[in-house]
Amino acid sequence: MIEETVQGEYVVIKALEDGVTIIGLTRGKDTRFHHSEKLDSGEVMIAQFTEHTSAIKVRGKAQILTKVGTVVSGDTRRCADDTEG
Repeated sequence: MIEETVQGEYVVIKALEDGVTIIGLTRGKDTRFHHSEKLDSGEVMIAQFTEHTSAIKVRGKAQILTKVGTVVSGDTRRCADDTEG
């Protein structure tokens, strides 16, 4: 019998520079690092939120694609959607 696990959303992370770090953070009472990967420019990782992974941290310049849109990490330029308040 196969155990059912939480089938979360996928994200696609494409490194836009060498040395991009992707860190998986745990669920539960204490949030902790449980996995990390390094990507070089052009490399792509497909990650999934699961019963163990509640958050994904990206260090470095990368394009991150989700079902709700795309963001570029490490980009200090203002987004076109930003407005001054």
